[in-house]
Amino acid sequence: MRAIQITEFGGPEVLGLAELPEPVPGPGEILVEVSRAGVNYADTHQAENSYLAAASLPLVPGAEVVGRTPEGRRVVALLTSGGYAEKALALAAMAWDVPETVDDLTALGMVVQGASAWLLLRRSVHLEPGESVVVHAAAGGVGSLAVQLAKAWGAGRVIATASSKEKRDLALELGADAVVDPAEPDLKAALIEANEGRRVDVVLEMTGGTVTDQSLLALAPFGRLAFYGMASRQAPQPVQPGTLLARSTTIAGMWLAHVFHLPGDVMRTALDELFALVAEGRLRVIPGGEYGLGEARRAHEELRARRTTGKLLIDPSR
Repeated sequence: MRAIQITEFGGPEVLGLAELPEPVPGPGEILVEVSRAGVNYADTHQAENSYLAAASLPLVPGAEVVGRTPEGRRVVALLTSGGYAEKALALAAMAWDVPETVDDLTALGMVVQGASAWLLLRRSVHLEPGESVVVHAAAGGVGSLAVQLAKAWGAGRVIATASSKEKRDLALELGADAVVDPAEPDLKAALIEANEGRRVDVVLEMTGGTVTDQSLLALAPFGRLAFYGMASRQAPQPVQPGTLLARSTTIAGMWLAHVFHLPGDVMRTALDELFALVAEGRLRVIPGGEYGLGEARRAHEELRARRTTGKLLIDPSR
């Protein structure tokens, strides 16, 4: 089968097209004929071995696929690796049936980005109706869905940040009440101004560096910041626990992998709720571009350069 294989760690240049043996499922695994694979920012970290979970070589990247099993089940699945290929193995417990009315783009958009936005708002910050929410990188996969979910769940005011006018316009189209350029010299003041002069209640942040620092300073008493990535690859300033007392603020971290430590099938609960919102027309995945398998390197280049919006897909058939 055709697949992308990494034999040395590095940037997008290490993604090479290869012919590999078809994978054979072991106990508790299923084989998926991949219709589409999702591209996530975490994949770029995996390629350079800077992700939270260490990788080993050789490696077929890709943590999410949608497709069919040999028995004809249509599933979306999360993987530790192996998604950028014509066929992939998934643990049966990490694959969920997808309604035929849900297209590949939406299925893949929900299993990582949608579930992440769901967890951030439901579990990490416990959003209350009427609260203000700042969504950084609001035109990205998680951000674009978080804007819509925050509005659907009764946020009082949603403030979106994005790096270009086109991306900010998209955030407004998705329901944001105000938009901010994250490159503002005084981002704290810009966020407060966008919230009509009030400090903000909730921040969803995945950029790192000064964006995190300034967002923390913009929090209202009992405000919460959920940190779920570091796209800039620049660490924020260290936070001393004592400084959190100044405004009774909370910092949460969220890594989707930890959802599987929770009792019950929380992912199934999240996907059911997300698919229901899709069916109601209240939630949609923004297409970010589709690449052939041999174009995986370009997909990573564009993602790392922040030239993309929405959900990126790889089509293994080309």
